[in-house]
Amino acid sequence: MKLPVIILAGSRSGERDPLALHGNVTHKALLNVGGKPMIERVVETIETIDELGPIWVSIENTECLNFLGNRINIIKSQPSPSESVLDALTKVGFPCLITTADHALLQKEWVKEFLDKSAKSEGDLTVGIATEKVIKRDVPGTKRTYIPLSNFSFSGCNLFWMRSEKASAVVALWKKLQQNRKHPFKMASTLGFLTLFKALIRCLSSKGLEKRLYHLTGASVRLITLSDGRAAVDVDKVEDLQLAEKLLAKL
Repeated sequence: MKLPVIILAGSRSGERDPLALHGNVTHKALLNVGGKPMIERVVETIETIDELGPIWVSIENTECLNFLGNRINIIKSQPSPSESVLDALTKVGFPCLITTADHALLQKEWVKEFLDKSAKSEGDLTVGIATEKVIKRDVPGTKRTYIPLSNFSFSGCNLFWMRSEKASAVVALWKKLQQNRKHPFKMASTLGFLTLFKALIRCLSSKGLEKRLYHLTGASVRLITLSDGRAAVDVDKVEDLQLAEKLLAKL
């Protein structure tokens, strides 16, 4: 049985992304990267992996992806990423793989490594990450957003494996945090002040984070470290676009 894939391609609350404006396209997913829309790059990579399929794309304007034909299925996106994931999961089911349309560099080897390690972890939800050390080794000079833990700092790789329905509880927590993103006190209250304090003073380990998420959601979450730092490069700003095209030329 193949593993369905969900690609998140919508815009938050339907707003036109600054990168879409820069590239003169309706959606960031359609931005030309190295000669083709970056969502097509993601689709092409997924199509090379025998274990994956069908492909579902969550986007608010379904007609803009007509050029992909029957290679994909469309799900109308919701106002926020977390809501889009929750809605897509009701249609696609479990297990499934989730990634994003702006993962223009996505490689077959990265996905297979992630899936292999995820299966061995037996987590209800796994999250692909790259450590700061590995990213700086493979993409020197890049500026990424890092989450500091006591044993390492990491950046996300936009790869998520939803093994069971318990993963929905983690997405629901994400939705709650998104709703309170302008209210730091409420966010801190949701996560737990002790957990937040440990994170601030870099005393929170990866195991401690996984344990806290289990306490909050009842789902086992596992951080899956990938061996290639380039897996953490997505296209969020003009500098990322320039970097992605530079790195694509070397792949």
